Amino acid sequence: MNKTLNASFFSLATTIITSVLISLPGEAITFVSSRSSLDSNDQLNWSSLGQIFNPFAPNPSAFLPNTFSATSENGLELTVNIPTSSNPEITPPFIFQTAFPPNGIPTNFASGDFLLFSGFIPVPTGPFVPAIGNSGPIEIQFQTPVKAAGTQFAVDDTFEYTALVSAFDQNNTLLGSFSIPGTSSLTLDNSAVFLGVSSDTANIAKLVFNSSEPQRAIAINQLSFVTANTDIPEPVSTASFIGFGLLGLGLKSSQKSQP
Repeated sequence: MNKTLNASFFSLATTIITSVLISLPGEAITFVSSRSSLDSNDQLNWSSLGQIFNPFAPNPSAFLPNTFSATSENGLELTVNIPTSSNPEITPPFIFQTAFPPNGIPTNFASGDFLLFSGFIPVPTGPFVPAIGNSGPIEIQFQTPVKAAGTQFAVDDTFEYTALVSAFDQNNTLLGSFSIPGTSSLTLDNSAVFLGVSSDTANIAKLVFNSSEPQRAIAINQLSFVTANTDIPEPVSTASFIGFGLLGLGLKSSQKSQP
């Protein structure tokens, strides 16, 4: 009788632990296609760096290093890295405001947006020939991992392309990678695609933005993200506590049934 009772308790414990492990949220990562859906609580506007490139009065001091630091509105530190191009004619990265001339450079971001641009050769190689540029990628490293992040993205002088975003954790393990079709134009209509990712926990330590186009510069506007003070408890830990509790209950029952 005691053996049957103990077996029943162990069977019940196994069933409940299995159910908990299945029902507890995992660290799933999903694609986010709009800034409003991201529901961010912090952002980084590139104008905060104070180095804005004026295309009508170029100033070399406005160029950025290929690796630089920035701080979000709420004080989160970030590191940006854009690999140096092998072509010495390509400019370093820079920030410019998108608008119709003479106030800025037209793009298909919203008028007035400040864009981080990977760099290009300003002088065209011929009529209707796309400008050669640094294809990146643009890497964003968060000092403290976030739950979600994203930005709008476009490729210079390329009407249609594939836009890509990849997310990594603090161990540089790939969490997920997504790609969508995008377009570029000079219409200032805010049609630049949004590339965002969201995770169940604050484990996104790095984002990498890229495109399918070689030798074409890429640009992103303000970076939006979701920070979190605490994470959801690990499923295994919760299940372990439940398991220990059930096993203890079984042990007490077994002890009470002994003569």
